[in-house]
Amino acid sequence: MPVYEYTALEKSGKSVNGIIDADSPVAARQKLRGSGIFPVDVKEASSVSAPAGLPSGPRSASGLFKRVKPLEVSVMTRQLSTLLGAGVPLVAALDTLISQIANPLLKKNMAQIKDSVNEGNSLAFSLSRHPRVFSTIYINMVRAGEASGSLDVVLDRLAEYGEHQQALRGRINAGLAYPVFMFFIGSLVLFFLITFIVPNITQIFSEMHHTLPLPTLTLMAFSNFLKSFWWVVVLFGAGVVIAVKQFIKTSRGHYIWDSIKLQAPVLGGINQKMALARFARTLGTLLQNGVPLLSALEIVRNIVNNVLIAEIIDNAVDEIEAGKSLAAPFAQTMWFPSIAVQMISVGEQSGELETMLNKIADTYEREVESLIVAMTSMLEPVMILVMGLIVGFIVVSILLPIFEMNQMIK
Repeated sequence: MPVYEYTALEKSGKSVNGIIDADSPVAARQKLRGSGIFPVDVKEASSVSAPAGLPSGPRSASGLFKRVKPLEVSVMTRQLSTLLGAGVPLVAALDTLISQIANPLLKKNMAQIKDSVNEGNSLAFSLSRHPRVFSTIYINMVRAGEASGSLDVVLDRLAEYGEHQQALRGRINAGLAYPVFMFFIGSLVLFFLITFIVPNITQIFSEMHHTLPLPTLTLMAFSNFLKSFWWVVVLFGAGVVIAVKQFIKTSRGHYIWDSIKLQAPVLGGINQKMALARFARTLGTLLQNGVPLLSALEIVRNIVNNVLIAEIIDNAVDEIEAGKSLAAPFAQTMWFPSIAVQMISVGEQSGELETMLNKIADTYEREVESLIVAMTSMLEPVMILVMGLIVGFIVVSILLPIFEMNQMIK
């Protein structure tokens, strides 16, 4: 059933906007009049979330800039869980949600999902037609919840999972925001100082035709280069970034980049722990909601965001199919610490694998937060020291000729 966007007037004369599903524009207008409002404009909403291989309507220019935030999906998921837990039928619960959603794109998607469910499709199938909004893990957990008859419980856990991931990402971003901001501001100030201020000062030394100290000559040469060829530096930097991104898109480049991410000093440990936390949290959540182990590992493989970890998971799938335990293949790699392997082994033997995986995720997430805090606390004084050294070099380079001139006058 098509979905229509409308502009209408209430009995009080107030203008309202929204969406409605109906067989045709005429039926949409009749439906609106039946609800006590008077339609002014009714037009079909174009689909912006159709997956590859399915036809979709034309995109509007504004639709290109709309997106659904993960937090909005988590809020919607928790509300749907609450409604289903209270005994509200699925279609009625979806209809109630649609009227409360503020994001136009999410509202449009949920209206299409409700329409699909109303036609007899499962909720998981209806969600899978909107892959830009609902992730693979989300769809598979909903499918498991429908199969087990505990959809409200699964949705509640999905909401907790989404909120937990967003909270972790928010804390990391907050920790990195100040150093990144200071880096860019400091770089701009130094660029302006060297490119525009220093040449005006050093021009006096050039006109004196006097032998200048090496630091002063170095500063003047660098300043003149930046003033004349700053655009070359910008283009070169942009070219390097583009070339690196293109290289990373290749299979070999992706492998090398992921290796660097895991082996880099300081950042390597953070990336490794983040990947392990994501692996453990996602696998534990999937198993906890009834997804079979092999299917869960296939899902996790696609979201760990690291080729090396993904290869380890592929090896684990082969080992499990051969009759071995989950912990055995992880013990053979350097990227899974022994404590994590031991906890997985204990979880398998005790039948509490999901609980152990969640404990592993909790441990590494806390460690990531601690490392981020420690790194940012170190970055600030290091950045101040580096900028101080650069400014000190500029000051010394300018003062040295002045001191020499004073000596000559004496």
